[in-house]
Amino acid sequence: MPEVQNLRWYAVYVRSRHEKKVHQMLLERDLTSFLPLIETWKQWSDRKKKVSDPLFRGYVFVNINLRRDNINVLDTEGVVKFIGIGRHPSVIGEKDIDWLRKLVREPDAIHGVVVSLPAGQRVRVLAGPFKDLEGVVVKQGRETRMVVYFDTIMQGVEVSIYPDLLMPISSVAKPGNGNSSEHSAIIGVEKHFLRL
Repeated sequence: MPEVQNLRWYAVYVRSRHEKKVHQMLLERDLTSFLPLIETWKQWSDRKKKVSDPLFRGYVFVNINLRRDNINVLDTEGVVKFIGIGRHPSVIGEKDIDWLRKLVREPDAIHGVVVSLPAGQRVRVLAGPFKDLEGVVVKQGRETRMVVYFDTIMQGVEVSIYPDLLMPISSVAKPGNGNSSEHSAIIGVEKHFLRL
C-alpha cells in the first residue's frame, strides 16, 4: 500500500519525434504513461489523412514511484531527462493531468501551444466540456480564447470558449460559503450552455 501512495506524475523530455515510441515502451515496462495526442488532418500532394500528433512536442508524462522507477524510465530509449529544477524532478498535480485529458477530448477547440503565460484576466470555466478549467483570457469577442498554462513544462494551450461560460477567478467564492450570487451566476451559465 505505501508504494501506491508514492505514485506521482512527472514529465520526461524525449528526443525529437520519439514521443509515441517512448510512450509505448514505458507501457511495455508496466509503467503508467500518458501522451496527450490531438487528431488533425494532414494534406499531402496526393491525399489527405487524419493523424495523431503530440499536443506538446518532446514531452511524455509518467505516473511512477520516483525512488523505485526513475532508472527504469531514464533507461527507456529516447528519454533524455526528467523535467524539474536542478536534479529534482517536478511533481505534476493530478488536476493538471485531468485538464490535459479534457483538452485532448476537444481537439476542435484547440488553437495551438504557447510557450509563455500571457498577461490577462484569470478565469474559471463554469460549464461545458472544460468545466473547472482555469486559464487567462487572451482574446475577447464572440469567441473568446483563453490559455491554460502548465508551469511544470512551461507551455500552455490556447482554446476557444464562449465568453458566457467564464467567470473571473477573483469573483469566484470558495465552495461552501453560501454566496448566492455566485450560485445564481453558475445556474444562469449552465442554462445558457444547455441552449447552445
